[in-house]
Amino acid sequence: MTGWTWKYEGYDPVQERLRESLCTLGNGYFATRGALPECVADDVHYPGTYVAGCYDRLTSEVEGRRIENEDLVNLPNWLPLRFRPAGEQWLTPDSGTVLGHDQTLHLSSGLLERRTRYGHGEPGTLSVRQWRLVHMADPHLAALRTEFTAEGTAVELEVEAALDGGVTNAGVPRYQDLDGCHLVHVHTGTAAPDTAWLRCRTRTSDIRVGLAGRLTVDASVTTRHPAARAVQSARLHLPPGRTVTVDKTVALHTSRDRAISDPLDAAIDRVAAAPGFDELLATHLTAWNQLWRRADLDVPGEAGRVLRLHLFHVLQTLSPHTAELDVGVPARGLHGEAYRGHVFWDELFVLPYLNLHFPEVSRALLSYRHRRLDQARAAARTLGRRGALYPWQSGSDGREESQEVHLNPRSGRWLPDHTRLQRHVGSAVAYNVWQYCEVSGDAEFLHTKGAEMLLEIARFWADSATYDEGLGRHRILGVVGPDEYHDAYPDAPAPGIDDNTYTNVTAAWVLTRALQVLRELPEPRRRELVERARLDAGEADRWEELSRTLHVPFHDDVISQFQGYGDLAELDWDGYRKRYGDIRRLDRILEAEGDSANRYQASKQADVLMLGYLFGPDELRELFARLGHRLDEDVWRRTVDYYLARTSHGSTLSGLVHGWVLARARRADAWSCCQEALLGDVADVQGGTTGEGIHLGAMAGTLDLVQRGLTGLESRDGALLLDPVPLPELSSFGFSVRYRSHWGVRMRVDCGGLEIAVPPSDRTSIDIRLPGRALRIEPGETRRVPLPD
Repeated sequence: MTGWTWKYEGYDPVQERLRESLCTLGNGYFATRGALPECVADDVHYPGTYVAGCYDRLTSEVEGRRIENEDLVNLPNWLPLRFRPAGEQWLTPDSGTVLGHDQTLHLSSGLLERRTRYGHGEPGTLSVRQWRLVHMADPHLAALRTEFTAEGTAVELEVEAALDGGVTNAGVPRYQDLDGCHLVHVHTGTAAPDTAWLRCRTRTSDIRVGLAGRLTVDASVTTRHPAARAVQSARLHLPPGRTVTVDKTVALHTSRDRAISDPLDAAIDRVAAAPGFDELLATHLTAWNQLWRRADLDVPGEAGRVLRLHLFHVLQTLSPHTAELDVGVPARGLHGEAYRGHVFWDELFVLPYLNLHFPEVSRALLSYRHRRLDQARAAARTLGRRGALYPWQSGSDGREESQEVHLNPRSGRWLPDHTRLQRHVGSAVAYNVWQYCEVSGDAEFLHTKGAEMLLEIARFWADSATYDEGLGRHRILGVVGPDEYHDAYPDAPAPGIDDNTYTNVTAAWVLTRALQVLRELPEPRRRELVERARLDAGEADRWEELSRTLHVPFHDDVISQFQGYGDLAELDWDGYRKRYGDIRRLDRILEAEGDSANRYQASKQADVLMLGYLFGPDELRELFARLGHRLDEDVWRRTVDYYLARTSHGSTLSGLVHGWVLARARRADAWSCCQEALLGDVADVQGGTTGEGIHLGAMAGTLDLVQRGLTGLESRDGALLLDPVPLPELSSFGFSVRYRSHWGVRMRVDCGGLEIAVPPSDRTSIDIRLPGRALRIEPGETRRVPLPD
């Protein structure tokens, strides 16, 4: 393997689902898992194709209750291409004699290459080599080239290519009791001698899907139409040593697409106009080259190789094509069906990276949230509150998609799901609005859509706070924090915990930023916004008060995760590790024992420490000072040590956040957490979850760990703040960023210092602030700043 390839040698059925996820190809519009084209969905393989934002809602009966779920739909499978020596069984790695097999993901070119040698007769072999692409220039096209070579003896080969509409959502075993049959009215037909088509609809959302496939082969092609499939067949003669090529080109459209009349007509027209594989490859490579230039990242060694894989999957899920769509950030990418393709708070870990490379994509993702602002207002009204309550899980229209029950696979029990009480997702939306506008300088967005979201989220927090006479502070009650293990107090009759520090502090930050926006808006726009939002005369005063009086609990000289956290029992961590080994999902272990994580000082992932991820040390101190607390270095270090010892890291985001925080608080221990984040999907540290879809937030977060975490890069008040803390294991790295109107600002950190190069342009200079020093760098200038040892 090289820094630009990801290769798997040998065929291993146990690893196939993982490989299929990590070898997914996509272009921001749709993606297809890296399943072998001759294999069907079964216990080993799971081909899947997903279009961004293509959801469907079904109702299932679970434990005597009717449960509604919305899924990202597994669309008709365009991949199938099977083959066999005439009259024999169809060859797959599971049925044939495999003499050799490897699969290589080419990151630089967005190509998936596969080679397999099957034994055939004595001493014959059949070699199969394939290249697959999901076109990065034309987001509706994909292509598969297959080369067959006979060795030792001639082969009469039968080849079948198909478009398969008989697929379901069945990629996650935990959901097997739920209805996954989303496609109806499947019809197929023939558009030309070499072209077949398939059309269908989703059951509830009524999204029409059109798929057309063209088979290019030096042989006659026949087409038949068994149920829900269009099958093209050809018979090839393979003399020994001669290679025969079969190309399959497909076009995919849905009724959600712009500038089309009918998705099937659009697909047929597009595949008819598509050039051959070689020309498609050329334009595909050009598009990928442009992406890699904009996302330039230079990190040496194995860490750099993994980071490049992470970047590859981020670009495939959220490419410039995404900027044309009404979609959010799918937590598991377009790589599988885990979390049902829903949008959580993971954009909090994704947008900071995109802001500095593809701000147009960030803006589109924030616009997804703005279009659902009315739905968020409606959710707040159902609680009797003003403002906007964004859902913990979002899908097509912005209603709350969190399930009401979830399955513990360890105990087999369906349990109440209270994760919808994670109302801090609204603060994540507000944070992303602010960060995007700071980095991009997009005042138009801040003054319009951004200001609306900030004010409505602030209004919700203000309406959620109650005054406690005894404390003399305001409190936010009945929520769930990022930790997720604690959704109630022990033996409490109702869910929710009180004064989650992360929730309260970020709410105070939102209130402060909303006030700042109101002050800084141009007067005509401020008047429009106040009139439109019907802001009361006293609301701003209440926001000011709340931003200074929200309660932050402490215990034992550390910040409490929530009120009463310090009163919970201590867990026997060593005992549980000895009994179970991997205790990342400690909540499932305890529930299966008849116990509950609510009883213990045990966290799934960073909660209080998330504050150290969102805010630099100075800003965090300012926030706590505004709330009436002195947050010095000793208190923060004690808090970091306290929670690090009580966290099971049951989320792939946990290692990322802890690595980020430890890089400044306890640098010697930071790398082990960083490695956990780097290897989360590559090594499938969660034990089988990556095969259901990659963890996009963790992947993007590791990229941002390099670009912002280790450099201390912040955009505040029209300047770039930098405070590098290179780790001994990662002391030399470089990357380019897009900062406001400057494209390709190059930064490099090494043992000697920090180098910043601003490309030539007619733009203004960039203000740089480092501890104890300020610089102004002009376009075309390179400056080097020595760093302390």
